[in-house]
Amino acid sequence: MYLEIVSPEATLFSKEVDSVVVPGVDGEFEMLKNHAPIISLLKKGIVKIHTHTESHLVFDELPAEIRPHKDNDKLLLLKITSGTVEMKDNKVIILAE
Repeated sequence: MYLEIVSPEATLFSKEVDSVVVPGVDGEFEMLKNHAPIISLLKKGIVKIHTHTESHLVFDELPAEIRPHKDNDKLLLLKITSGTVEMKDNKVIILAE
């Protein structure tokens, strides 16, 4: 599935991923390929991006806001204060602050 993360300043991430976990206002939830369409508000927390392989991304090309997990090269982390997420047709768009 395709993930795009946009902040007011720039597009932070735009790539194919295996899954994404977001801090929804009613609790954390994960979206995988073929997830049902959903729109949700996000609260302060961590967006967890599960990539295909360690070599899928060149970490030097990531914006400073997104960092690799210290113990898992396939997991990227992004702290947010709020936002929205939409999943439809295997595309996830996160508008994050």
